[in-house]
Amino acid sequence: MAAISVSFFVMILSLAISGGFRAEIHQGISDISGDVQLRGSEEPIEITPSYYEQLRSVQGVEKITPAIWKPGIVKGENDICGVLVKGVPMPDSCSLQAIIPEQLARSLALKEGGRFTTYFIEDKVRARRFTVAGTYQGVMDSNDALVVLVPLSDMQRLCGWTEGQASVLEVDLKERYTYEFNSQLKADELYLTSLTAHSEDEDILQAATARRRYPQLFDWLDLIDFNVLAIIFLMTIVAGFNMISGLLILLFRHISTIGTLKAMGMGNRSIAGVFLRVAARIVLLGMLAGNAAALLFCLVQGSTHLVKLNPANYFISFVPVHLDPSLVLTVDLVAFGAIMLLLLIPTLFISKVDPATTVRVR
Repeated sequence: MAAISVSFFVMILSLAISGGFRAEIHQGISDISGDVQLRGSEEPIEITPSYYEQLRSVQGVEKITPAIWKPGIVKGENDICGVLVKGVPMPDSCSLQAIIPEQLARSLALKEGGRFTTYFIEDKVRARRFTVAGTYQGVMDSNDALVVLVPLSDMQRLCGWTEGQASVLEVDLKERYTYEFNSQLKADELYLTSLTAHSEDEDILQAATARRRYPQLFDWLDLIDFNVLAIIFLMTIVAGFNMISGLLILLFRHISTIGTLKAMGMGNRSIAGVFLRVAARIVLLGMLAGNAAALLFCLVQGSTHLVKLNPANYFISFVPVHLDPSLVLTVDLVAFGAIMLLLLIPTLFISKVDPATTVRVR
């Protein structure tokens, strides 16, 4: 029973961690750049094209936010760093204020209230001096993907654009539509809306999902999912063979009982059913104990972030956990069924028992 508990604990925990990574990274990408991005063939695009309400009415669309993305170089007191500057809607009072990733703050020794200069190098060099309004922990933070958030109006003035222009429209989808297949369907629907409803003087907006924009992150998540499948398979096999050895011990200890039952006319299948019911009870108790232990760990880890990670390698500073009840139930049922099928192997021993040699008359 203890061996079964450990196996199910490992299986459920691997599911929770895999789901946690997928949820945290996808949410981080969605927060910084939306689930679907709409871009024109050229910049800028209109923030509210003639078919804007049709885009908003697409089922699953939660909100549409304009943004301007520009590469820049941030200069601190003693160092410089390449960044992506993103203009997002902010109150007018936030002009020339920036929210920067924690990694950039550490690299350039910037604190809230500190000031830094950002250079935008295109056809000519432009500079803006921002004040640090706050910091955030981003899942995409790396030396070549640091995103600095600044007011959209500041970026519009920098580019010489009007208040109604931006470089992209970022679409946030409702949670049920954020999974890969559903988000791609929504991206295609948004593109078709732009294709069929645009006027002659408007650009057709191309739609790209988060997976298309950050394929390396999602490939890494797919690799984690593959590892989880391997763990579930191995743990099921380990639990199955543990139960095979346990059931064989039960059969050997009760060999005389088996002989007696046979002598009284009980068939091999009926006798096997008795021992399989005993084994099923052990598996169920072990499965419940393993699930309870995994759930307890997830509750503690989810509320305290007790187990830490190096964000440079894992994108996140803690071990994320996220349990999908339907997926957990499916794994439990499949693993239980597989173990019970494996237990049919030792029951073949019952047919080899000869009542004449095993029953002792006292």
